Amino acid sequence: MRRKQKEQIKKDLEKKMVFLVGPRQVGKTWLARDISKEYTSFAYLNYDSGDDRTIIRNEEWPPATELLIFDELHKMPKWKNFLKGIYDTKEPGQKILVTGSARLETFRQAGDSLAGRFFVHRLLPFSLSELSGTDLAENIDRLIARGGFPEPFLATEDTDAARWRKQYVDGLIREDILDFERIADFRAMGDVLSFLRRSVGSPVSYVSLAEDAGISPNTARKYVDILEALFIVFRVAPYHTRIARSLRKEAKVYFFDTGLVVGDEGARYENFVAVSLLKSVLGRNDTFGESNALRYIRTKEKKEVDFCLVNTENEVEALIESKLSWKQLDPNLRYFSKKYDLKAVQVVKSLRQERVVDGIPITGAKSFLQELFL
Repeated sequence: MRRKQKEQIKKDLEKKMVFLVGPRQVGKTWLARDISKEYTSFAYLNYDSGDDRTIIRNEEWPPATELLIFDELHKMPKWKNFLKGIYDTKEPGQKILVTGSARLETFRQAGDSLAGRFFVHRLLPFSLSELSGTDLAENIDRLIARGGFPEPFLATEDTDAARWRKQYVDGLIREDILDFERIADFRAMGDVLSFLRRSVGSPVSYVSLAEDAGISPNTARKYVDILEALFIVFRVAPYHTRIARSLRKEAKVYFFDTGLVVGDEGARYENFVAVSLLKSVLGRNDTFGESNALRYIRTKEKKEVDFCLVNTENEVEALIESKLSWKQLDPNLRYFSKKYDLKAVQVVKSLRQERVVDGIPITGAKSFLQELFL
């Protein structure tokens, strides 16, 4: 399955190092190897492999290697200084691709010795936009139920997808989180994960989360930070500029894997729309150097719109409300659109006929999501 970002990554490799990051098992290694086929020589080195680790530490790859691929290199002590040295002394024309399953910003606390030497591309699960033009894009229910991670989405049987997800969750808690940071209470981390799976689409209270897991609110926040750093969940913060009496702190939490959501069809669909919008936003940022963001709006009177797209100037480009079926124009969407003169759209999963109500388009999920950037 071809990934849309491949051509841009190849272009960026001609200029700088490229960091390819994203969730575990989202297809980073597959894409890196697919890119490597277009070079005369390459070396794929995974820091989790003992043999590869020795090669990396001793810099024993052939000097004429055209493409160097380092996987999970952030687990190496002083990896940034190592990469800086490799990049600054590499052979003319040599390309460097670095992949990993943790957010780069979590490693920038002590300054960034790699400044100006790399581009970032965030690889996320399949979306309707990326699948556009294939038969797989026609089955939105499959994408919502299984999520867009390649293995469960492409599995021939639902049971295979379910078995993958069970192993995936176990691996996240017992391997990825342990590698990332020492956690004394795995039960509590599991409880936090379970709580979030049941709370998709609602503003998260760290006090309630702490009570549910039997930990302090600060520890609960720290655990969510870790889950976000490892591309397991992402937070959508409230937008408050120009919005009277808007909330400023209570973020909503969604999963990169829609299949992890525990809830009704509405919660899974909202998560699916969220990750699709985020993928498009990050894709634009990574490709064009923009600073767009995905936010939501909620006031103290509990008027809420699911999502808003915010541009580099922190201005709202569009309000987006997700609905399973068409009944009426959402009154809160109408309120915010009219009061603040904002572009808005209601995205409906099951819609027989698209229409415009009070100047606001009511559009089907397939047509809307397939037109996103990624």
